[in-house]
Amino acid sequence: MEPPAAPSLPDAVKGHWAERWAPAGFRPYLRLARIERPIGWWLLLLPCWWSAALAAIAAGQPWPNPVHCLLFLIGAVAMRGAGCTYNDIVDRDLDTRVERTRQRPLPSGQITVKGALAFLALQGLVGLLVLLQFNAFAVATGFASLGVVALYPFMKRFFWMPQIVLGFAFAWGALMGWAAAFGSLSPAAILLYLGSIAWVVGYDTIYALQDIEDDEIAGIKSSARYFGENVRLGVAICYALTLVSVTASLGLAGAGLASFAGLGLFALHLGWQVARIDPSDGAGALRLFRSNRDAGLILFAALTLDCLV
Repeated sequence: MEPPAAPSLPDAVKGHWAERWAPAGFRPYLRLARIERPIGWWLLLLPCWWSAALAAIAAGQPWPNPVHCLLFLIGAVAMRGAGCTYNDIVDRDLDTRVERTRQRPLPSGQITVKGALAFLALQGLVGLLVLLQFNAFAVATGFASLGVVALYPFMKRFFWMPQIVLGFAFAWGALMGWAAAFGSLSPAAILLYLGSIAWVVGYDTIYALQDIEDDEIAGIKSSARYFGENVRLGVAICYALTLVSVTASLGLAGAGLASFAGLGLFALHLGWQVARIDPSDGAGALRLFRSNRDAGLILFAALTLDCLV
């Protein structure tokens, strides 16, 4: 007999394999790692792939290093899961006050803190094994991100724009692809990182629209609450900063027409998101947030095509 379906969270992908086919005892841990919400690891992965493709353009290579891209994929899934696990350990009391999060495995009692810590260590080990496949400079660059990751869950308690700190962490891959290719960083990589930070702040502001009312009751700060009625303008500014920084990065790396054409399509997608923002539509905000995977893949495809041509 098939085990009873475990309760899924509101923003989980409906019918995801982790909820349908995974053994019942594993499901709370898969939820803790947000496996049934793959958008998170996609958004962590895409700046890594952008950076790898940009490095290939700068080096005159015909495509991004495929081994690096595969390692980034594995590392993104593992480290996104580890980050979410750590975040939920820190936020387990706050999560009970927010409708969208109170059924998470820790606040709902599906997993103990001790079990979550063990799972965090396991995911961290996978991430470490991936990181050690790169050169020494890339390894050091990867370790440097841990301080930002550790700081983020506490920021929403006193900082009105915690999404900026999330951006520092989630955009880190924009440095890693370049560091893995060259064993150093350059202004092109730094500008790609800055643009990726602004992208993260923009899309996570859209995501935070789902929780404005509960966040106000719980005293949780967010960019969505900070921007208030001007949230569309706030996201537009973030996305404009993204485009300016990425344009400068492509120019410094010697990118060609294909890259800039892809950046134009990326810009149109971001503009479409801004036009569709409705602060009263939580379901619509989730759809717009998830659409950033497609926006990011458009840019990556264009950078890869630039390598080929």
